[in-house]
Amino acid sequence: MVRIILIGLFCLVSLLGFSQTIINGKVTDEKGEVIVGANVFLEGTYDGVTTDFDGNFTFTTTDEGVQTLSISYISYDTFKLIVDISKMTDLIIKLKEDVNSLDTVVIAAGTFKAGDNSKVTALKPLDVVTTASALGDPIGAFQTLPGTSTVSEDGRLFVRGGDADETQIFIDDMRVHTPYSPTPNNTPTRGRFSPFLFDGMTFSTGGYSAEYGQALSSVLLLNTVNEPTQEKTDIGIMTVGASLGNTQIWGDKSLSINASYINLAPYNGLFPDRNDWKKPYEGISGEAVYRKKYENGILKLYSAFSSSNFEVTQEDINYSEGVHFKLKNSNAYFNGSYRGVLDDNWSVFSGLSYTHAKNSIKVIDSDIIDTENSAHLKLKFKRHFSNRFKLNFGAEYFITDFNENYSDTNIAAIDYGFKNNISAFYTEADMFFSKKLAMKAGVRGEYSELLKDFSIAPRVSLAYKTANNSQVSLAYGDFYQNPTSTILKFNQDLKPQSTQHYILNYQYNKEGKIFRAETYYKKYNNLVKYDADFASFDTNYNNKGFGYAKGLDLFWRDNKSIKNIDYWVSYSYLDTKRDYKNYQNQAQPNFVNKHNLSVVGKYWIEDWKSQVGLSYTFASGRPYTNPNEVGFLNQKAKPYNSLSLNWAYLLSPQKILYLSVNNALGSKNINGYQYANTPNMNGDFDRRALRPAADSFFFIGFFWTISDNKTDNQLDNL
Repeated sequence: MVRIILIGLFCLVSLLGFSQTIINGKVTDEKGEVIVGANVFLEGTYDGVTTDFDGNFTFTTTDEGVQTLSISYISYDTFKLIVDISKMTDLIIKLKEDVNSLDTVVIAAGTFKAGDNSKVTALKPLDVVTTASALGDPIGAFQTLPGTSTVSEDGRLFVRGGDADETQIFIDDMRVHTPYSPTPNNTPTRGRFSPFLFDGMTFSTGGYSAEYGQALSSVLLLNTVNEPTQEKTDIGIMTVGASLGNTQIWGDKSLSINASYINLAPYNGLFPDRNDWKKPYEGISGEAVYRKKYENGILKLYSAFSSSNFEVTQEDINYSEGVHFKLKNSNAYFNGSYRGVLDDNWSVFSGLSYTHAKNSIKVIDSDIIDTENSAHLKLKFKRHFSNRFKLNFGAEYFITDFNENYSDTNIAAIDYGFKNNISAFYTEADMFFSKKLAMKAGVRGEYSELLKDFSIAPRVSLAYKTANNSQVSLAYGDFYQNPTSTILKFNQDLKPQSTQHYILNYQYNKEGKIFRAETYYKKYNNLVKYDADFASFDTNYNNKGFGYAKGLDLFWRDNKSIKNIDYWVSYSYLDTKRDYKNYQNQAQPNFVNKHNLSVVGKYWIEDWKSQVGLSYTFASGRPYTNPNEVGFLNQKAKPYNSLSLNWAYLLSPQKILYLSVNNALGSKNINGYQYANTPNMNGDFDRRALRPAADSFFFIGFFWTISDNKTDNQLDNL
């Protein structure tokens, strides 16, 4: 009997020692709709259950004290409740939508992305080399997007009423101080980089992130390939030169190199232009990207060099014998960066870029040598608090040392220039209130040691998803930029120029179709003015310039509606005036077209194994000053028209024959007029039309990729 009692007491104590607690509650979404099948469990145990058809759950546990209850369901953020077990009864759990899903709103105001990993892609990476008018130049491809002005004789990016100097270019988040190759007057330049080394491009026409500064109008961000998929060799033979590239992979390391040689002498011999070439353009360039993958990061080392020279005599109404122009250029650029993950919540980026550029120029009797050494150092961190809140912050330092040596037959050699260091910091938060509403808010601070000026620039963007495939975005920002080297080399008693951006964007994106409509307003302050025809050492300078730009940009792309056809249409309306440089009054700048239209089309012909394409550009006439009439910038040149055609024929899976012609119809475009400095005997100023050096440009190239998988050049998938 005693034994039975002891056994009973032992069982009672055991039951008391392992008493069970009931955990129950209900799971809904933020609107109160029940969630069926949500996974509910205590972390570190096997205790749990899924919610029933009413969203309810109940289970028991023997655990005690403070525990973590986890509730998860697909497309929703995981919810965790950390309290004492005794308080886990009659719970009402509301799950929030997962903002990392593909249908989440994205910040889109002022930004075009090009890359296969982008949620909203306007251009694919290979669009650069298959756009007829681009001639393989990323800058040329982005000139077909809305927000840009057609300045055919220049070749750089002019964005929303801004001068080309107001757009900055970055490679792997590091500044490229001299991104363009030098050319003679009235001859478009090209970017210094090959499109084949990049897999992501972001073109911000305004309202861009607080991470980037020293750009009044826009930034172009280029990202090099992280991991090449295979070893390969690329060979190019062209009417203007040749190119050679190679990629090698050694486990977690890889190296890609590109080299090219350009010589326009044979081409100019066959197709003479309006210039009197003493030595046609000749240049050699090369690029290399080394990558090393670590367990938690990647190291990239990008380097580029170029050297070019030419000598030409160009027509000039004030010089009967023309203007003699000779140039030798050398440029070296290095960019090193590391991007890595520190732990589950922290990531880091550090980078360094260095540029050495030298131009030796002879114009008539003047000899000019420009030398620039520039560097950019950057360190930034990202803190991931949750899928709904991420904080970015960082600091950077810009170093510029510019020197110019000038001499001519009347002046002994003199040196002038400037040294300017800029320190900057920024912080920016990404906040997702739901899958439909997101905000990016930040602030940037900069201090210019040369100008002794400190500026604070707040920036904010807001996006709201109006439907499954459409959204609206708003953006506001302040932007600052120091005067250019053409000014600072003569005068440093100035302050930074500034703009304010206001942007409203609507975007529709579905199954290969994208439509964007964007309106904006920009206000310019503290623009540099001077009181002479040209900036020089004896000119008076001030920051009394001002201006505005407002307009509407439209973009439509469709590669699904018609089989094997991909096309996009861009239109921009721009109303802008400014009073700066030597302007007599506020006026529409002479680099601005009020209307710009671009149409790009590509058609894959299966039977011919060919892709044919066209690119048409229309731009309304730009203003110029006619001294025979009253007023400043008082007349408009005729509209610009150009139709470019290309044909890429797949000889075999890895061999392409490429032909293109720019301005195939030979339109007689006029960029403006040059007037004589003095009137003729009738009191009128004679003039000559400023026409392109050549009305059309022909290009033929053969490109051969040697690789293992033999699938690199699939034109039907571009």
